[in-house]
Amino acid sequence: MPRKSYQPGDYQLAVRKSVTGRGLFAGEKIPKGACIIEYTGKLLTQEEYDRTTSRYLFDIGKGRVIDGWFGGSKARFINHSCVPNCESDPYKGRIYIRALRNIAPGEELAYNYGEEYFDQYLGKNCRCPKCMPELWAAA
Repeated sequence: MPRKSYQPGDYQLAVRKSVTGRGLFAGEKIPKGACIIEYTGKLLTQEEYDRTTSRYLFDIGKGRVIDGWFGGSKARFINHSCVPNCESDPYKGRIYIRALRNIAPGEELAYNYGEEYFDQYLGKNCRCPKCMPELWAAA
């Protein structure tokens, strides 16, 4: 099995209107397994984390959290989906977004935010293609 690359490709990615607000869209074909983009932002102190109301948080373990709102990359606009085409891939204290399958030009990037985020913020209000296909059929 080939070794994974943790060097994001130079893919064309665009932030634009999505069914769920703003989203990140592929501007070109992205192959399965590709490292698309790194999720970046400010590494919060425990005090900052305790006070924040940001929803752009990514727990990287050992009590460390990245807030993508401050100095974050376009990766912060990737929305949740219960049927994702991407996944987060932690490596050496950093978060990379990787394609789970081939992604077509114009397709919105999405990964599963995880059970804790889902339960706390989305729950019965999940608007992903699996949970609300009627919204996506019209898109």
